[in-house]
Amino acid sequence: MAPVTASPLGGHSLLVLLAQVALLLAAALLLGRVAERFQLPAVSGELTAGVLLGPTVLGRLAPGLQGWFGTSQASQVHLLDAVGQFGVLLLVGTTALEIDLALVRRTGRTSLVVGAFGLVVPLGLGIAAGFVAPAALVPAGHGRGLFAFFIGVALCVSALPVIAKILSDMRLLHRDIAQLTLAVGVVDDVAGWMLLSVASAMAAGGLAFGSVAGPLVRLLLITVCAVFLGRPAVRWLLARARTPGAVAGTATVVIVGCAAATQSLGMEASFGALVGGLLIGAAGPDARRGLTPLRSVALSVLAPLYFAEAGLRMNLFALGTPQILLAALGALAVATVSKFAGALLGARVAGLDRHAALVLGAGMNARGVIQIIVAGIGLQLGVLNTASYTIVLLIALATSLMAPPLLRRAVRHIAPTPTEQARLQRAEDLTVVP
Repeated sequence: MAPVTASPLGGHSLLVLLAQVALLLAAALLLGRVAERFQLPAVSGELTAGVLLGPTVLGRLAPGLQGWFGTSQASQVHLLDAVGQFGVLLLVGTTALEIDLALVRRTGRTSLVVGAFGLVVPLGLGIAAGFVAPAALVPAGHGRGLFAFFIGVALCVSALPVIAKILSDMRLLHRDIAQLTLAVGVVDDVAGWMLLSVASAMAAGGLAFGSVAGPLVRLLLITVCAVFLGRPAVRWLLARARTPGAVAGTATVVIVGCAAATQSLGMEASFGALVGGLLIGAAGPDARRGLTPLRSVALSVLAPLYFAEAGLRMNLFALGTPQILLAALGALAVATVSKFAGALLGARVAGLDRHAALVLGAGMNARGVIQIIVAGIGLQLGVLNTASYTIVLLIALATSLMAPPLLRRAVRHIAPTPTEQARLQRAEDLTVVP
Protein backbone atom coordinates (compact mmCIF):
# COMPACT_ATOMS: atom_id res chain seq x y z
CA MET A 1 0.00 0.00 0.00
CA ALA A 2 1.45 3.34 -1.04
CA PRO A 3 2.10 5.79 1.78
CA VAL A 4 -0.31 8.68 2.10
CA THR A 5 1.30 12.00 1.25
CA ALA A 6 -0.15 14.63 3.56
CA SER A 7 -0.09 18.29 2.72
CA PRO A 8 2.17 20.34 4.97
CA LEU A 9 0.59 22.65 7.49
CA GLY A 10 -0.50 25.78 5.70
CA GLY A 11 1.04 29.13 6.49
CA HIS A 12 -2.22 30.63 7.72
CA SER A 13 -3.00 27.64 9.96
CA LEU A 14 0.49 27.82 11.44
CA LEU A 15 0.11 31.57 12.01
CA VAL A 16 -3.20 31.11 13.82
CA LEU A 17 -1.79 28.25 15.93
CA LEU A 18 1.23 30.34 16.96
CA ALA A 19 -1.02 33.31 17.73
CA GLN A 20 -3.33 31.08 19.80
CA VAL A 21 -0.47 29.60 21.82
CA ALA A 22 1.24 32.96 22.38
CA LEU A 23 -1.93 34.83 23.38
CA LEU A 24 -3.34 32.04 25.55
CA LEU A 25 -0.05 31.47 27.34
CA ALA A 26 0.59 35.18 27.90
CA ALA A 27 -2.91 35.72 29.29
CA ALA A 28 -2.67 32.58 31.46
CA LEU A 29 0.69 33.55 32.94
CA LEU A 30 -0.43 37.13 33.59
CA LEU A 31 -3.74 36.24 35.22
CA GLY A 32 -2.12 33.35 37.09
CA ARG A 33 0.33 35.80 38.67
CA VAL A 34 -2.54 38.17 39.51
CA ALA A 35 -4.43 35.32 41.20
CA GLU A 36 -1.36 34.41 43.27
CA ARG A 37 -0.96 38.03 44.37
CA PHE A 38 -4.43 37.72 45.89
CA GLN A 39 -3.43 34.40 47.50
CA LEU A 40 -5.65 32.42 45.12
CA PRO A 41 -4.61 29.30 43.19
CA ALA A 42 -2.87 30.20 39.93
CA VAL A 43 -5.20 27.83 38.08
CA SER A 44 -8.11 30.20 38.78
CA GLY A 45 -6.41 32.97 36.81
CA GLU A 46 -5.33 30.57 34.06
CA LEU A 47 -8.90 29.37 33.58
CA THR A 48 -10.12 32.96 33.55
CA ALA A 49 -7.72 33.71 30.69
CA GLY A 50 -9.50 31.14 28.54
CA VAL A 51 -12.92 32.42 29.56
CA LEU A 52 -11.96 35.97 28.50
CA LEU A 53 -10.69 34.76 25.11
CA GLY A 54 -13.54 32.29 24.58
CA PRO A 55 -17.20 32.57 23.62
CA THR A 56 -18.21 34.05 26.98
CA VAL A 57 -16.35 37.37 26.54
CA LEU A 58 -14.39 37.71 23.29
CA GLY A 59 -17.05 35.82 21.37
CA ARG A 60 -19.63 38.37 22.51
CA LEU A 61 -17.53 41.52 22.13
CA ALA A 62 -15.66 40.66 18.91
CA PRO A 63 -17.03 37.49 17.27
CA GLY A 64 -15.09 38.18 14.08
CA LEU A 65 -11.78 38.33 15.96
CA GLN A 66 -12.58 35.12 17.79
CA GLY A 67 -13.47 33.50 14.47
CA TRP A 68 -10.04 34.44 13.11
CA PHE A 69 -8.55 33.24 16.37
CA GLY A 70 -9.58 29.76 15.26
CA THR A 71 -12.14 28.67 17.80
CA SER A 72 -14.84 28.39 15.12
CA GLN A 73 -12.74 26.19 12.81
CA ALA A 74 -12.65 22.49 13.67
CA SER A 75 -9.26 21.87 12.08
CA GLN A 76 -7.70 24.74 14.01
CA VAL A 77 -9.27 23.59 17.26
CA HIS A 78 -7.81 20.12 16.68
CA LEU A 79 -4.32 21.58 16.25
CA LEU A 80 -4.55 23.49 19.53
CA ASP A 81 -6.08 20.45 21.20
CA ALA A 82 -3.12 18.31 20.10
CA VAL A 83 -0.74 20.76 21.78
CA GLY A 84 -2.91 20.71 24.90
CA GLN A 85 -3.11 16.91 24.98
CA PHE A 86 0.68 16.57 24.84
CA GLY A 87 0.95 19.18 27.57
CA VAL A 88 -1.53 17.45 29.87
CA LEU A 89 0.29 14.12 29.52
CA LEU A 90 3.54 15.69 30.66
CA LEU A 91 1.68 17.59 33.38
CA VAL A 92 0.13 14.39 34.76
CA GLY A 93 3.41 12.50 34.46
CA THR A 94 5.52 15.11 36.22
CA THR A 95 2.84 15.62 38.88
CA ALA A 96 2.94 11.86 39.57
CA LEU A 97 6.62 12.25 40.49
CA GLU A 98 5.43 13.97 43.67
CA ILE A 99 3.08 11.15 44.68
CA ASP A 100 4.64 9.52 47.72
CA LEU A 101 3.27 5.99 48.00
CA ALA A 102 5.59 5.43 50.98
CA LEU A 103 3.61 8.11 52.82
CA VAL A 104 0.45 6.02 52.36
CA ARG A 105 2.28 3.00 53.77
CA ARG A 106 3.46 5.03 56.77
CA THR A 107 -0.01 6.30 57.58
CA GLY A 108 -1.36 2.81 56.93
CA ARG A 109 -4.97 1.97 57.62
CA THR A 110 -6.03 5.55 58.41
CA SER A 111 -5.20 6.99 54.98
CA LEU A 112 -6.77 4.02 53.19
CA VAL A 113 -9.98 4.17 55.22
CA VAL A 114 -10.42 7.94 54.91
CA GLY A 115 -9.44 7.82 51.23
CA ALA A 116 -11.94 5.04 50.54
CA PHE A 117 -14.82 6.90 52.21
CA GLY A 118 -13.72 10.12 50.52
CA LEU A 119 -14.08 8.37 47.17
CA VAL A 120 -17.14 6.19 47.66
CA VAL A 121 -19.46 8.81 49.19
CA PRO A 122 -18.90 11.48 46.47
CA LEU A 123 -18.96 8.79 43.78
CA GLY A 124 -22.33 7.48 44.96
CA LEU A 125 -23.90 10.91 45.45
CA GLY A 126 -22.41 12.12 42.15
CA ILE A 127 -23.96 9.18 40.29
CA ALA A 128 -27.30 9.93 41.95
CA ALA A 129 -26.99 13.60 40.94
CA GLY A 130 -26.24 12.52 37.37
CA PHE A 131 -29.45 10.52 37.20
CA VAL A 132 -31.60 13.48 38.29
CA ALA A 133 -29.72 16.15 36.31
CA PRO A 134 -31.71 18.09 33.68
CA ALA A 135 -31.81 16.46 30.26
CA ALA A 136 -30.15 19.55 28.78
CA LEU A 137 -26.89 18.53 30.48
CA VAL A 138 -26.82 15.04 28.94
CA PRO A 139 -25.35 14.87 25.42
CA ALA A 140 -27.13 12.89 22.73
CA GLY A 141 -25.48 9.60 21.83
CA HIS A 142 -24.67 8.39 25.34
CA GLY A 143 -27.08 6.97 27.89
CA ARG A 144 -28.01 8.58 31.16
CA GLY A 145 -26.20 5.79 33.07
CA LEU A 146 -22.79 6.55 31.54
CA PHE A 147 -23.30 10.29 32.07
CA ALA A 148 -24.19 9.69 35.73
CA PHE A 149 -21.14 7.47 36.29
CA PHE A 150 -18.85 10.07 34.72
CA ILE A 151 -20.34 12.81 36.93
CA GLY A 152 -19.69 10.57 39.93
CA VAL A 153 -16.06 10.16 38.89
CA ALA A 154 -15.71 13.90 38.31
CA LEU A 155 -17.03 14.71 41.78
CA CYS A 156 -15.03 12.08 43.69
CA VAL A 157 -11.52 13.10 42.56
CA SER A 158 -9.21 15.35 44.57
CA ALA A 159 -6.36 17.47 43.24
CA LEU A 160 -3.18 16.39 45.03
CA PRO A 161 -1.02 19.16 43.43
CA VAL A 162 -3.45 21.84 44.62
CA ILE A 163 -3.64 20.32 48.12
CA ALA A 164 0.14 20.13 48.40
CA LYS A 165 0.57 23.73 47.16
CA ILE A 166 -2.00 25.08 49.60
CA LEU A 167 -0.46 23.23 52.57
CA SER A 168 2.99 24.43 51.54
CA ASP A 169 1.88 28.05 51.18
CA MET A 170 0.22 27.85 54.61
CA ARG A 171 3.45 26.36 56.12
CA LEU A 172 1.58 23.30 57.37
CA LEU A 173 3.58 20.51 55.77
CA HIS A 174 5.36 19.76 59.06
CA ARG A 175 2.02 18.94 60.75
CA ASP A 176 0.93 15.32 61.12
CA ILE A 177 -2.58 16.15 59.93
CA ALA A 178 -1.13 17.74 56.78
CA GLN A 179 0.91 14.61 56.05
CA LEU A 180 -2.23 12.51 56.55
CA THR A 181 -4.16 14.82 54.21
CA LEU A 182 -1.50 14.32 51.53
CA ALA A 183 -1.60 10.54 52.03
CA VAL A 184 -5.39 10.54 51.65
CA GLY A 185 -4.96 12.71 48.56
CA VAL A 186 -2.60 10.10 47.09
CA VAL A 187 -5.24 7.39 47.60
CA ASP A 188 -7.93 9.57 46.00
CA ASP A 189 -5.63 10.61 43.15
CA VAL A 190 -4.57 7.11 42.08
CA ALA A 191 -8.04 5.59 42.54
CA GLY A 192 -9.65 8.52 40.73
CA TRP A 193 -7.42 8.06 37.69
CA MET A 194 -8.28 4.36 37.64
CA LEU A 195 -12.00 5.13 37.77
CA LEU A 196 -11.59 7.72 35.01
CA SER A 197 -9.83 5.18 32.82
CA VAL A 198 -12.65 2.67 33.36
CA ALA A 199 -15.26 5.37 32.61
CA SER A 200 -13.45 6.30 29.38
CA ALA A 201 -13.38 2.68 28.27
CA MET A 202 -17.08 2.36 29.06
CA ALA A 203 -17.76 5.43 26.90
CA ALA A 204 -16.53 3.41 23.93
CA GLY A 205 -18.26 0.14 24.83
CA GLY A 206 -21.35 1.11 26.79
CA LEU A 207 -22.58 -0.31 30.08
CA ALA A 208 -22.74 -3.99 29.09
CA PHE A 209 -21.04 -6.47 31.44
CA GLY A 210 -18.20 -7.06 29.00
CA SER A 211 -17.63 -3.33 28.61
CA VAL A 212 -17.28 -2.96 32.39
CA ALA A 213 -15.33 -6.16 33.09
CA GLY A 214 -12.91 -5.61 30.18
CA PRO A 215 -11.46 -2.32 31.48
CA LEU A 216 -11.09 -3.80 34.98
CA VAL A 217 -9.13 -6.76 33.60
CA ARG A 218 -6.94 -4.43 31.53
CA LEU A 219 -6.44 -2.23 34.58
CA LEU A 220 -5.20 -5.23 36.54
CA LEU A 221 -2.93 -6.21 33.64
CA ILE A 222 -1.44 -2.71 33.46
CA THR A 223 -0.79 -2.68 37.22
CA VAL A 224 0.94 -6.07 37.17
CA CYS A 225 3.08 -5.15 34.14
CA ALA A 226 4.02 -1.80 35.70
CA VAL A 227 5.14 -3.37 38.97
CA PHE A 228 7.02 -6.40 37.64
CA LEU A 229 8.23 -5.19 34.22
CA GLY A 230 7.93 -1.42 34.06
CA ARG A 231 9.67 -0.56 37.32
CA PRO A 232 12.97 -2.39 36.63
CA ALA A 233 12.92 -1.29 32.98
CA VAL A 234 12.50 2.41 33.85
CA ARG A 235 15.14 2.18 36.58
CA TRP A 236 17.57 0.63 34.04
CA LEU A 237 16.85 3.32 31.43
CA LEU A 238 17.27 6.25 33.82
CA ALA A 239 20.48 4.79 35.28
CA ARG A 240 22.02 5.01 31.79
CA ALA A 241 20.97 8.60 31.14
CA ARG A 242 24.18 10.49 31.91
CA THR A 243 23.14 14.11 31.41
CA PRO A 244 20.14 16.19 32.55
CA GLY A 245 19.00 16.44 28.94
CA ALA A 246 19.13 12.67 28.53
CA VAL A 247 17.19 12.17 31.77
CA ALA A 248 14.47 14.63 30.70
CA GLY A 249 14.26 13.03 27.26
CA THR A 250 14.08 9.51 28.71
CA ALA A 251 11.41 10.54 31.20
CA THR A 252 9.35 12.09 28.38
CA VAL A 253 9.60 8.86 26.37
CA VAL A 254 8.48 6.84 29.41
CA ILE A 255 5.50 9.11 30.14
CA VAL A 256 4.30 9.39 26.55
CA GLY A 257 5.04 5.71 25.85
CA CYS A 258 2.97 4.59 28.84
CA ALA A 259 0.19 6.94 27.73
CA ALA A 260 0.26 5.39 24.25
CA ALA A 261 0.17 1.90 25.77
CA THR A 262 -2.95 2.55 27.85
CA GLN A 263 -4.61 4.36 24.95
CA SER A 264 -4.00 1.34 22.73
CA LEU A 265 -5.71 -0.86 25.35
CA GLY A 266 -8.81 1.32 25.27
CA MET A 267 -7.96 3.03 28.55
CA GLU A 268 -7.39 6.74 29.10
CA ALA A 269 -3.98 8.04 27.96
CA SER A 270 -3.70 10.24 31.06
CA PHE A 271 -3.80 7.14 33.26
CA GLY A 272 -0.79 5.79 31.36
CA ALA A 273 1.01 9.10 31.93
CA LEU A 274 0.27 8.75 35.65
CA VAL A 275 1.71 5.22 35.64
CA GLY A 276 4.81 6.47 33.81
CA GLY A 277 5.32 9.23 36.37
CA LEU A 278 4.91 6.78 39.25
CA LEU A 279 7.50 4.46 37.67
CA ILE A 280 9.98 7.32 37.33
CA GLY A 281 9.31 8.42 40.91
CA ALA A 282 9.87 4.86 42.17
CA ALA A 283 13.31 4.78 40.54
CA GLY A 284 14.75 6.80 43.43
CA PRO A 285 16.17 10.33 43.81
CA ASP A 286 19.43 9.52 42.01
CA ALA A 287 17.59 8.23 38.95
CA ARG A 288 15.42 11.38 38.87
CA ARG A 289 18.33 13.81 38.66
CA GLY A 290 18.02 16.27 35.84
CA LEU A 291 14.21 16.32 35.76
CA THR A 292 13.97 19.92 36.94
CA PRO A 293 13.95 21.38 33.38
CA LEU A 294 11.16 19.00 32.30
CA ARG A 295 9.09 19.80 35.37
CA SER A 296 9.63 23.52 34.87
CA VAL A 297 8.38 23.38 31.28
CA ALA A 298 5.42 21.17 32.22
CA LEU A 299 4.31 23.25 35.21
CA SER A 300 5.24 26.75 34.01
CA VAL A 301 4.39 26.53 30.30
CA LEU A 302 2.31 23.51 29.31
CA ALA A 303 0.02 23.50 32.36
CA PRO A 304 -1.04 27.19 32.12
CA LEU A 305 -1.58 26.73 28.37
CA TYR A 306 -3.76 23.67 28.95
CA PHE A 307 -5.87 25.36 31.64
CA ALA A 308 -6.34 28.44 29.46
CA GLU A 309 -7.45 26.15 26.63
CA ALA A 310 -9.87 24.49 29.06
CA GLY A 311 -11.33 27.90 29.89
CA LEU A 312 -11.57 28.62 26.16
CA ARG A 313 -14.13 25.81 25.88
CA MET A 314 -16.30 27.19 28.68
CA ASN A 315 -19.40 29.17 27.87
CA LEU A 316 -20.95 30.76 30.93
CA PHE A 317 -23.99 31.71 28.87
CA ALA A 318 -24.79 27.99 28.74
CA LEU A 319 -25.81 28.41 32.39
CA GLY A 320 -28.23 31.21 31.52
CA THR A 321 -31.47 29.33 32.15
CA PRO A 322 -32.71 29.04 35.76
CA GLN A 323 -32.89 25.24 35.46
CA ILE A 324 -29.23 24.88 34.44
CA LEU A 325 -28.06 27.47 36.98
CA LEU A 326 -29.87 25.61 39.78
CA ALA A 327 -28.30 22.37 38.55
CA ALA A 328 -24.85 23.98 38.75
CA LEU A 329 -25.45 25.18 42.32
CA GLY A 330 -26.83 21.77 43.25
CA ALA A 331 -23.81 20.00 41.76
CA LEU A 332 -21.44 22.28 43.72
CA ALA A 333 -23.38 21.55 46.92
CA VAL A 334 -23.27 17.79 46.28
CA ALA A 335 -19.53 17.93 45.51
CA THR A 336 -18.70 19.85 48.68
CA VAL A 337 -21.04 18.10 51.12
CA SER A 338 -20.13 14.63 49.86
CA LYS A 339 -16.39 15.20 50.32
CA PHE A 340 -16.87 16.48 53.86
CA ALA A 341 -19.29 13.65 54.63
CA GLY A 342 -16.84 11.08 53.25
CA ALA A 343 -13.96 12.54 55.27
CA LEU A 344 -16.09 12.70 58.42
CA LEU A 345 -17.26 9.10 58.13
CA GLY A 346 -13.79 7.86 57.22
CA ALA A 347 -12.16 9.77 60.08
CA ARG A 348 -14.67 8.42 62.59
CA VAL A 349 -14.15 4.85 61.39
CA ALA A 350 -10.38 5.35 61.59
CA GLY A 351 -10.64 6.73 65.14
CA LEU A 352 -9.90 10.42 64.43
CA ASP A 353 -11.72 13.34 66.03
CA ARG A 354 -14.02 15.77 64.26
CA HIS A 355 -11.37 18.52 63.98
CA ALA A 356 -9.08 16.18 62.05
CA ALA A 357 -12.06 15.17 59.90
CA LEU A 358 -12.75 18.83 59.06
CA VAL A 359 -9.12 19.38 58.02
CA LEU A 360 -9.22 16.27 55.82
CA GLY A 361 -12.53 17.33 54.28
CA ALA A 362 -11.28 20.85 53.57
CA GLY A 363 -8.14 19.52 51.89
CA MET A 364 -9.81 16.78 49.89
CA ASN A 365 -12.52 19.16 48.71
CA ALA A 366 -10.01 20.94 46.43
CA ARG A 367 -10.53 19.48 42.94
CA GLY A 368 -8.57 21.92 40.82
CA VAL A 369 -6.19 20.44 38.27
CA ILE A 370 -7.51 16.87 38.23
CA GLN A 371 -11.16 17.77 37.78
CA ILE A 372 -10.27 20.15 34.95
CA ILE A 373 -8.53 17.28 33.17
CA VAL A 374 -11.47 14.97 33.87
CA ALA A 375 -13.87 17.55 32.42
CA GLY A 376 -11.75 17.91 29.29
CA ILE A 377 -11.72 14.15 28.77
CA GLY A 378 -15.50 14.00 29.26
CA LEU A 379 -16.01 16.71 26.63
CA GLN A 380 -13.62 14.99 24.25
CA LEU A 381 -15.44 11.65 24.64
CA GLY A 382 -18.83 13.27 24.16
CA VAL A 383 -20.01 12.27 27.66
CA LEU A 384 -20.31 15.96 28.63
CA ASN A 385 -21.73 18.81 26.58
CA THR A 386 -20.73 22.46 26.87
CA ALA A 387 -23.14 23.14 29.74
CA SER A 388 -22.16 20.12 31.87
CA TYR A 389 -18.48 20.71 31.06
CA THR A 390 -18.78 24.31 32.24
CA ILE A 391 -20.45 23.17 35.47
CA VAL A 392 -17.66 20.68 36.24
CA LEU A 393 -15.02 23.36 35.64
CA LEU A 394 -16.85 25.81 37.89
CA ILE A 395 -16.89 23.17 40.65
CA ALA A 396 -13.13 22.69 40.20
CA LEU A 397 -12.57 26.43 40.49
CA ALA A 398 -14.96 27.01 43.39
CA THR A 399 -13.67 24.11 45.52
CA SER A 400 -10.06 25.18 44.97
CA LEU A 401 -10.94 28.69 46.14
CA MET A 402 -12.77 27.28 49.19
CA ALA A 403 -9.85 25.17 50.37
CA PRO A 404 -7.44 27.77 51.89
CA PRO A 405 -9.94 29.59 54.16
CA LEU A 406 -11.58 26.31 55.22
CA LEU A 407 -8.19 24.76 56.02
CA ARG A 408 -7.10 27.81 58.02
CA ARG A 409 -10.28 27.69 60.08
CA ALA A 410 -10.16 23.91 60.63
CA VAL A 411 -6.47 23.59 61.53
CA ARG A 412 -6.73 26.20 64.30
CA HIS A 413 -8.41 23.63 66.53
CA ILE A 414 -5.49 21.16 66.34
CA ALA A 415 -2.60 22.26 68.57
CA PRO A 416 0.91 21.48 67.24
CA THR A 417 2.73 18.71 69.08
CA PRO A 418 6.38 18.99 70.28
CA THR A 419 7.37 16.56 67.52
CA GLU A 420 5.77 18.77 64.88
CA GLN A 421 7.48 21.88 66.29
CA ALA A 422 10.84 20.11 66.21
CA ARG A 423 10.17 19.03 62.61
CA LEU A 424 9.41 22.64 61.64
CA GLN A 425 12.60 23.85 63.32
CA ARG A 426 14.70 21.30 61.41
CA ALA A 427 13.11 22.39 58.14
CA GLU A 428 13.83 26.06 58.89
CA ASP A 429 17.42 25.25 59.84
CA LEU A 430 17.93 23.56 56.48
CA THR A 431 16.77 26.69 54.65
CA VAL A 432 19.20 29.00 56.44
CA VAL A 433 22.06 30.06 54.17
CA PRO A 434 25.37 30.06 56.14
